[in-house]
Amino acid sequence: MEKLTTLTGLVAPLDRANVDTDQIIPKQYLKAIHRTGFGPTLFDDWRYLDPGEPGMDHGTRRVNPEFVLNQPRYQGARILLARENFGCGSSREHAPWALLDYGFRVIIAPSYADIFFNNCFNNGILPIVLPAAVMDKLFAETLATPGYQLSVDLAAQRVTTSSGESFGFEIDEFRKYKLLNGLDDIGLSLQHAGDIKAYEARRRVEAPWLFLE
Repeated sequence: MEKLTTLTGLVAPLDRANVDTDQIIPKQYLKAIHRTGFGPTLFDDWRYLDPGEPGMDHGTRRVNPEFVLNQPRYQGARILLARENFGCGSSREHAPWALLDYGFRVIIAPSYADIFFNNCFNNGILPIVLPAAVMDKLFAETLATPGYQLSVDLAAQRVTTSSGESFGFEIDEFRKYKLLNGLDDIGLSLQHAGDIKAYEARRRVEAPWLFLE
């Protein structure tokens, strides 16, 4: 998993509340179990004017010019602004996979669905919670300023605007540690690879019958 320490990036505003995981990545794409390749189908039903299916060339589909991610000024956005209860609905982990594959590393919203919130951390996305009044301000500034960027400092737990205004956010210390060091659950286990190998070698001596083929 790629480390996340600081990020200054273009902001895209998704001004909709209660965005569920079926809207983030529709059900027909859930058969795939790899973590990559979902970027072109992120927000599929809103992003395209024709229906999508797995395996098709999404570059040939008709895009919805009104949808925020299709607007030229938001191309290459790394930070997504969202509204209340983002990521509600079913617990599909494909939702953060699609957001990450598209290019988002940070989401900022006033609240999230619990399972989606946890899945973001497990996949290298930082979901930041800021008050609704602050979100209103960030949405207004983003819409009024082409090329609007925010800077996120995970170590300091601050979101800073280009004008220098700064907002603090809370994060669990263990989750913060994992993101700063680019560690998922497997990476955490591999930090103890030497101890694991030593234990297995000792068990082969102490209980050889467990290893009979």
